[in-house]
Amino acid sequence: MITRVVPPDSMPAADASLLATAEELLGRVWVDGRHEVATALRTASGDVFTGVHLEGSCRRSSICAEGIALGAARTAGAALSDVVAVVSVQIKPADRFRIIAPCGVCRELISDYAPSAVVWLTAPEDDSIVSYRALDLLPSKSRRKW
Repeated sequence: MITRVVPPDSMPAADASLLATAEELLGRVWVDGRHEVATALRTASGDVFTGVHLEGSCRRSSICAEGIALGAARTAGAALSDVVAVVSVQIKPADRFRIIAPCGVCRELISDYAPSAVVWLTAPEDDSIVSYRALDLLPSKSRRKW
């Protein structure tokens, strides 16, 4: 049994539901020994989209869960500017889920399309679960019009 994350009081119920969705997805597809991540995101209309990390034999060929979730949203016809919340999880040693921050590339991708989206992560300094606006994860980011 993998221990689930206890959502903090500051996490709205809709975002706690995203967390549970990501945990459930990763619990189904997880393979020990691989870099496995699951992401759930929600649009302003309440639609939820998910993605899982696809690890390639050449690290550069791997595709992050966040990008796959954004691609699923776009494929379904959602406007990526309507993404309001993102949660990604990984299974850590001691069989427990952990909310993780998007990598640098995914921070760029999320902030390109949904700069105001709430992104949940575990703070490295004290393991608290906190949220940031996507654009705030990249200070001094160059902005483009998409």
